[in-house]
Amino acid sequence: MRIFRGEDVRKSGSGNIGATNVSRKSPVLGVATLLLDALKGSAAALLSYFLWIRMGLRSGALDVLPFIPMSIAAFFSVVGHVFPIWLKFHGGKGVATGLGSFAIVAPKAVLIAAAIFVVIVVVFRYVSLGSILAVACFPFLAFGMYIWSHAPVVVVSMTATCLLIVAKHHENIRRLLAGTESRLGSRRA
Repeated sequence: MRIFRGEDVRKSGSGNIGATNVSRKSPVLGVATLLLDALKGSAAALLSYFLWIRMGLRSGALDVLPFIPMSIAAFFSVVGHVFPIWLKFHGGKGVATGLGSFAIVAPKAVLIAAAIFVVIVVVFRYVSLGSILAVACFPFLAFGMYIWSHAPVVVVSMTATCLLIVAKHHENIRRLLAGTESRLGSRRA
């Protein structure tokens, strides 16, 4: 396997640094990108939770308070991924980072959203369509399953995160509507 520099990825395929585009150059590095981006989101949500507890703000299992900093951390981890300073604010689309952070905040909803993603990708072979639909469904799934859905800050943070991820897919949406979007397994973008 040939190791390549980050700018090689930005010059190929869609020009995005995300796992889908990286996997077009190297499937192994694509999986590594997915895992590391998800880990980044998970780390942000977990760190905010542990800082909350460290500050002595312990709460019961059904209390919504720990979910407030976790949802805010999820939002900012995705914002940091989508608009990284070191890449002149041209980052990825935030799907894997959102997945990682949401897996900590709302694991059951993430499993259902992941199933939606898999079904869409298997049936239509569009990773972007699977990502868009799974992310669009996620807030509704999560809000119906968790007690923190009554906390406005959590609702706004999670909805804003999902809207940002979907908005970053604007080019994919245009290509899907035009019928020019690349299917899974395609080498071109």
